[in-house]
Amino acid sequence: MTIFTEQEAKALLDKVIKLSKADECIATLEGAIDGNVRFARNSVSTSGIVSNCDLAVQVAFGKRVGTATINKFDDASLERVVRRAEELARLAPENPEFMPAIGKQAYTPTSTFVQATADITPDYRAQVSADCIAPCKKDKLTAAGFFSDGQRFSAIANSKGNFGYQKYTVADFTCTVRTDDGKGSGWVARNVADVKQFDARSEIQIAIEKAKRSSEAKALEPGKYTVVLEPAASAGLISFMMVGFDARQADEGRSFLTKKGGGNKVGEKVFDERVTMYADPADANAAVLPWDEDGLPRERTPIVTKGVVDYLQYSRYWAKKQGKKSVGAVGNLIMVGGDKSTMDLVKSTKKGVLVTRTWYIRMVDPQTVLLTGLTRDGTFYIENGEIKYPIKNFRFNESPVIMLNNVEEFGKPVRVADDESPFIMMVPPMKLREFTFTSLSDAV
Repeated sequence: MTIFTEQEAKALLDKVIKLSKADECIATLEGAIDGNVRFARNSVSTSGIVSNCDLAVQVAFGKRVGTATINKFDDASLERVVRRAEELARLAPENPEFMPAIGKQAYTPTSTFVQATADITPDYRAQVSADCIAPCKKDKLTAAGFFSDGQRFSAIANSKGNFGYQKYTVADFTCTVRTDDGKGSGWVARNVADVKQFDARSEIQIAIEKAKRSSEAKALEPGKYTVVLEPAASAGLISFMMVGFDARQADEGRSFLTKKGGGNKVGEKVFDERVTMYADPADANAAVLPWDEDGLPRERTPIVTKGVVDYLQYSRYWAKKQGKKSVGAVGNLIMVGGDKSTMDLVKSTKKGVLVTRTWYIRMVDPQTVLLTGLTRDGTFYIENGEIKYPIKNFRFNESPVIMLNNVEEFGKPVRVADDESPFIMMVPPMKLREFTFTSLSDAV
C-alpha cells in the first residue's frame, strides 16, 4: 500500500506511538505514486512509475534523540523500527538545543489535491512527449524534456496527541529545444497542482520560438543593463535571498538582515516600496501543506510589505531563547505584481536585455546575498520596445537585495518551482535597472 487513507494512516501511527517506551515519540508517514517520462533527441528515453511509502520514527529520552526509518509495516517491522530509534537515542549525546514534541494542533486543510492530476496515465505522459517532439521534428529542431507527476500524502502524529493528514498532487514539466547546429536554444518550464492548467502543445511553442530566435547570437559588452527577467530567472535569485530571513542568522550577524551594531532589520525598509511578499498555505495558486517540518501550523504571514521587512523565521529553539513566538515555517512565497506580461515589459523598454533563465547560481557573500551565475536558453537584446537580436549569454554578479531596490516595474506573477528552493513561488516578470553582467559565456 502506498497511498493510505486518513483512517489507515492514523491507525498505523497510533500503533507505532504505543510501541514506544521513550519519553516521547514522533512518527511521520509519507507515501507517493510518482510517474515520469523523459525524452531526448526527439525520442522517449525513459518512463516509469515509482511507488513508495516511508515511516520515520523519532524518539527522545530526555535530550537524547534517535531516528529510524522503514518502508515495511507489518507488526514485526514496526516493532523493529521503534526499538532501533530507541537504541540510537540511548547512544546519542544530549542535544543542548533539544525541543520537546509539540502539543495537539489544529490544522486547516488546504486545497493541495486535484483528482485530475492523480488520474494521469502513462498514455497522458506519452502524449506530452509526442506534443513536444512532433513540432520540433517538423521544424528540424531537437527537443529534450522531462514531465513528472505525483499523488502523495503526508501524515504526522506524536505521543502528545497531535495528528495531521493531507493528500496533495503536483505536475512538473521542463523542456529544452535546440537548433540542429546547436547555436540556438530555447527553454520552458511549468509547475502545476492541477494538470488541467497545463497544455504541452502551447508550452512547447515558447521553447521553439526562443530556439529559433536565439541562433547566431551576437556578443554584447558586459556591464550594467536594464533587464527584463522572466519569472523563472527571477525565482532562481530570490530563492537564495530567502535563506537570509532566518532570525538566528540575522541575530548572530550572518545575514543581510543583520542590523549594524546588533539585532535585526525587522520593521526597516530594505527594498523598493513596490516589493511586497507574503506566504499563505491556502493560496489558490500555490497551496501547500498546512504544517511545517516541526508540525507547527502554517499561517498567512506577511514577509515584506512595501519594502519593509515584517518577518523572520524563528526556530522553536531560537524563539524560546529570544522570547519570541515560533510559527510554522513558510511553505510558499507569493510576490505581489501587476497585470502585465513579460512582453508588455519588453515593449516599455528603450534599451535592455531579456533573460529567459538564470542557471548555476552560487553564493559569493551571504551578508550581502551577492550571487554569481549564468544566463541561458534565450538571452536577447531589447531596443525601442522590440527584441532586436539574440545575444551571447552572460555571467552575472548581482544581489537580489540590490536588484529589488532597482525596480522599474513588475508584471503578473506566475507559479514557479525552483530547483534550489523548498518553496512553491508566485513570482512576476521583473523590469530592473543596472543589473550587473561581468563577462560573456559561449554556452547557449
